[in-house]
Amino acid sequence: MKEEIFKWIDNNAGIAVELETELTKRPAISPESGGEGELDKCVFLEQWLKKNGITRLERYDAPDSRAKGNVRPNLIATIPGTGEKRFWIMSHLDVVPPGEEKLWESDPWTVVQKGSRLVGRGTEDNQQGLVSSVLAAMAFNAQGIKPSLTIKLLFAADEEVGSVYGIDWLVKNHGSLFRADDMALIPDGGDKNGEFIEIAEKNILWMQFTTKGSQTHGSRPDLGSNAFLAASDLAVRLHSGLHAKFSDRDPLFEPDYSTFEPTKREANVPNINTIPGTDVFCMDMRILPRYSPDSVLAEIERIKSEVESKYRVTVEYSISQMMKSKPTDKDAVIVKKLSEAVNEVYAVKSRPVGIGGGTMAAYLRNIGIDCAVWTKTDITLHQPNEYALVENITGDARVMALLAMSGG
Repeated sequence: MKEEIFKWIDNNAGIAVELETELTKRPAISPESGGEGELDKCVFLEQWLKKNGITRLERYDAPDSRAKGNVRPNLIATIPGTGEKRFWIMSHLDVVPPGEEKLWESDPWTVVQKGSRLVGRGTEDNQQGLVSSVLAAMAFNAQGIKPSLTIKLLFAADEEVGSVYGIDWLVKNHGSLFRADDMALIPDGGDKNGEFIEIAEKNILWMQFTTKGSQTHGSRPDLGSNAFLAASDLAVRLHSGLHAKFSDRDPLFEPDYSTFEPTKREANVPNINTIPGTDVFCMDMRILPRYSPDSVLAEIERIKSEVESKYRVTVEYSISQMMKSKPTDKDAVIVKKLSEAVNEVYAVKSRPVGIGGGTMAAYLRNIGIDCAVWTKTDITLHQPNEYALVENITGDARVMALLAMSGG
């Protein structure tokens, strides 16, 4: 059975090129990033799968009035196995904007093949994993072979900006889709050798701070309260103070410590000779799992009070995203079987790692489902001239097929 599956995948690499090309033609950018959402891409994929023999399809549309069709679609395909246990492969439909198009050597929305490279926005993140999962599923369907595990392919919305309309919405509104004994692979992170199996993610805390003082002329700071100055001191105190307070290290992660980084800053006044009365900046915090975001918020409150008192300002904050993530045990079935499959296909010894980024895995781990994040990738996601390698798509499809044949 294995040889037949592998041969079919290798002989149908052209399908990977075709599907990557068609998916890239249909930008799926979230409304937060100026797009219309994933509907066009999802409708195409749904029709393409039916045409190519994958017909057990279900749509779960999260309502979103900002998006095309007023929905953010989540599509699930099922390939029945010989047993009751299920193996999920979860990829996401949405992509990030291309960024500065002058940095691209070709149209971001038209796949250009350069040797085995498929260049275009989304070809790696996350269409490589998506296409690999489709190839693996088609290999069973096309030859009338039933996998040991029932394969469930999820093509989710909204992963790039927080999964509110994707996996988070599915877990909250359709939790019966998932079972405690499910096994899940998220092909949305890895390394060039296929060595890293991600089993843990840092807790995520994204915040916006608004400092309110009193606007005045640049020559009379004594008549006002400089919100920019206070906010700058606040950013520095948060950066240094939070690092000092939450200073533990964990070699599972790289970097091996919690990070507290000021990022976006909004414009305040348009002219040089006005002291601003309002200043707004954001922070991206990635916190080791041993620390709760609530403990970080308590320290933020303490630091905030010091700045308010010193500069005669008020500081308000809002939380854009807060995600706590439980780890997957390094001895979990999915980790062991994935390690074996990776070794067989790529001849590398894998090792468990943690990451600072967030994936759909966190939502599954938090409801007790063991999952791993893995793919073999050149790590060009979000970059100009993003690309996926055809041999990675087919190789990863082999790994996925082996897992589906593993019996759980």
